[in-house]
Amino acid sequence: MKVVVATDSFKGTLRADEACEIIADAIRNTLSDVVVVLKPMADGGEGTAKAMIKAADGQWIPQTVIGPLPEMQVEAGFAWFADETALVEMASASGLELLSSGQMNPLKTTTFGTGQLIRAAVEYGAKKVLLAVGGSATVDGGLGAAAALGWKFLDDEGNQVALGGQGLATLARIIRPEPDVLLATRGRIPVEVLCDVDNPLCGEHGAAKVYGPQKGATPKMVEQLETGLKNLAHLVREQLGREIESLPGAGAAGGLGAGAAAFMDASIVSGIETVMARSNLNAELASADWVITGEGSFDRQSLYGKVVSGILKMAGQSNTRVAVLAGQVRLPEELWRKNGIVAVIATKPDDASLDYALKNSRTLLASAAQRLTQEHLSG
Repeated sequence: MKVVVATDSFKGTLRADEACEIIADAIRNTLSDVVVVLKPMADGGEGTAKAMIKAADGQWIPQTVIGPLPEMQVEAGFAWFADETALVEMASASGLELLSSGQMNPLKTTTFGTGQLIRAAVEYGAKKVLLAVGGSATVDGGLGAAAALGWKFLDDEGNQVALGGQGLATLARIIRPEPDVLLATRGRIPVEVLCDVDNPLCGEHGAAKVYGPQKGATPKMVEQLETGLKNLAHLVREQLGREIESLPGAGAAGGLGAGAAAFMDASIVSGIETVMARSNLNAELASADWVITGEGSFDRQSLYGKVVSGILKMAGQSNTRVAVLAGQVRLPEELWRKNGIVAVIATKPDDASLDYALKNSRTLLASAAQRLTQEHLSG
């Protein structure tokens, strides 16, 4: 028997590679004649770089960059692969988890450090850059990242606008980098934004109104950010000839999707499909009897643009049976069976508190994996 273990992270408790290893050990301890292949997964959010390194034999290149606040410095980096592709995970430089609750303020947080990582990756020799944009602390439309790559953003008086979302409303003029500056030539280094949301830049479903409050924005800040993002979209249209306001995915990461399209000529692609393709998952599933996937909470969102949905789609092409292990299961059995899943097991016991489940995540996941193996894989 061959089993592929391809889980997402169990947010707040286990990285994807840790979860995969726990499940694999439980299977090997229960079955003697089994081949287990580990393919940690991610959809472009936090943990994408480490999952990709494990799944696609990459390495981590450390870098010290500006953090989500201009006065911060953080130890970040990018993932490097043999085909000279770099993966930059913005959460490592501009992520919400780098801030305390008192520091969260999208008027001040910036993507500048993410731009520094992109620059470092290209200087390292990258022929392609993948940009994973989940987990951001920012709503700056990508101005910070572009500034780190040589773009200038000026106000009416010719002064550089402030970093962070506060600079969007005062922006009046966009100046391209000089020809000899990195990424100045459009399309010279392909950039792909890994994103599985289709939020536009502005409006009710846009970056400010949907994601701003999650990053510490008050209602007044949300309106200020919305005004600033609309100003950015107008200036990009007028001065660069690009339409970013209604671009699907432009609102991802506080508008970094839009900024990457405008200032890096980036394309927005599916995060989970990119991770699956680069990890050679399809070839492994072709000869596998089972694929086990999972995440912290298995709910309706799991079936749309998340790791589980990507695994289901690919497993359907190879007729590989699918099982899900999740911290909590919030879907009725008839729905997950209708979607082609054979077995679903929650690691959190019904009578256990969430705090208990989080503190004992490793033991509970191992127990659930053993149960899955005994009840389904052994038959």
